[in-house]
Parts: sequence; C-alpha cells; structure tokens
Amino acid sequence: MQRYDRLRQILRLDAERDFMEISRLTVTYEFPWDFARALELALYRTYAVPSIGQLLAETAELTDRSQKRYDDTALLLDAVVEHGFESDEGRTAIRRINQMHRSYDISNDDMRYVLCTFVVMPKRWIDAYGWRRLTRHEQHAAAVYHRTLGRHMGIRDIPSDFAEFEKCLDEYEAAHFGWDPDARRVSDATLNLMASWYPPFLAPAVRAASKALLDDSLLRAFRYDPPRPAVRRAVRGALKTRARAVRLLPPRRKPHYARQNPEIKGYPGYPTGYRIADLGTFPDKQARAAAPGCPVPHSTLQP
Repeated sequence: MQRYDRLRQILRLDAERDFMEISRLTVTYEFPWDFARALELALYRTYAVPSIGQLLAETAELTDRSQKRYDDTALLLDAVVEHGFESDEGRTAIRRINQMHRSYDISNDDMRYVLCTFVVMPKRWIDAYGWRRLTRHEQHAAAVYHRTLGRHMGIRDIPSDFAEFEKCLDEYEAAHFGWDPDARRVSDATLNLMASWYPPFLAPAVRAASKALLDDSLLRAFRYDPPRPAVRRAVRGALKTRARAVRLLPPRRKPHYARQNPEIKGYPGYPTGYRIADLGTFPDKQARAAAPGCPVPHSTLQP
C-alpha cells in the first residue's frame, strides 16, 4: 500500500451514505495522533465559555479526578467511532453520555457549541500540523457524522454542513468567551494533567508548550501571559517537522483507536479494565433513570 492509497479509498466512498466508514479511516488510520490532540484542544476550548467552565468546576470531575474524566471522555467517544451508532457498544456509550448531560442544566446552545468544536477543531489542527490537509470530502463526512451524533444526543438546530459548523463555532466564541475564575481552575487542572503524562522534570516545558498552542482568544479568556514568540515558533515548528516525517512513513496497516493511546493505555482510571456502561459519572440516580438513552429510533436512523 502506498502513502495516499487510503485517501483514494476515502474519496471513492459517498460522504452522506458512508460517513461512518470515512470517519473510521480518517480518524484511526490517517490521523489517530492528530485527532487525539485536536479533540483535547476542542474540549479545552469549551472551558472558556463561562457557563461550561463553571459547571465543570462545580462537578469537580476535571479538577479532582482529571485522569478519570479524560479516560471516560476518550473511551465513550471512541466506542461510537469503533462500533458505530447501531451497535450495542455505540448505543451504550451514547446512553451514558446522555444520562450524564441530562443530570445537569445545560443549554442547547452550549451543547451545540461543544459539538461544533468536535467538527471544526480537528480540521484546523490537521490543516496546520497534519501530514496532509483534510479534504472537503472528509470534512463533509465529519459534518454528517456529528450531525448524527448530535441527533442521538437530542441537540436541536444542528448545523447542516461543515461551513455552518464553523460559522456557529466562531460566532459563539466571539459572543461568549470570557474570564471566569472557576473556568481558569479547570484550565489549570487540565494543563497539570497533560504535564503528568511526562517525567516530572518536563512538566514546566509541557505546560509552556501547551500554552504556545492556544490562540490569543483563549489566552485572554484564561488570563494567561502570552507565550514568548520564540517558544511559540519552536513548538509549532516541531509539530510541522513531525508532520513532514510522518508523510514519509508507510501508511498504517491497522486501525489505532483512542483507547490505545499511551496517555490512557492501561486505563489509569480503570486499572483492571472497564465496561462502557460503567464509564463516566453517576451524579443523580433519579435523574439518570429519567433520562432517555437516545432520542433517535435506530431502525429509521438517517444522517
């Protein structure tokens, strides 16, 4: 197999009908490392919306149990990518996501914004640091995939295509990004989590490198000092160098799922393994029982 053969395979598929297969090929074969980093950044961005940052601080999941929360999020989203919306594993993962969200008063606008970050941020990351750019075909499939995910989560007024997802994200951030001390605590805890994946002597460098990847709107929202230009150039240059090296490697022959990433390998929050039904939080048994598993009838599911 040659370096661009899988891309040719992707381009032969129909983005509306085969969005699930295109998503798997793009995420688990072409860009597994990049998608992991992009989704970390996507979730991180959401803290800068005070209503989201305050709720995350209130639950203490990201401040007191950062690694477990990271594991749970990655494993639940990964189950849908790996097994699909119609599978038992995919349905269980979505049911858990819905039960957790519906235990809290989260606005539809905030939910839709978070969904937009999942669509837009991978494209922006890969265009900047991937070994090739994301094609319009893959962007289209990603929009259909997340349109479907959003319907399973009961989100209303979901954007219809990638351009609308991007417009929704940019306008929401312009209107809602702002300073909040609780959100800053969540941000600091997340930076500490990422630093904990490396030897302790590297922790300051990891935090500095992470901040160098934040845009100015995020730095302002969290009131972080701007990174030195030399640090920003070095970090971004290193990522571009990695991309050039990856481009020269042979294509991946086996899929790589998020559960195989070294930062959650061995499932630090679940040292003896896990069941999808046990992932996440169980904040309110009564609310959990009342929350429906999925609002979409699976036998008639359409993207």
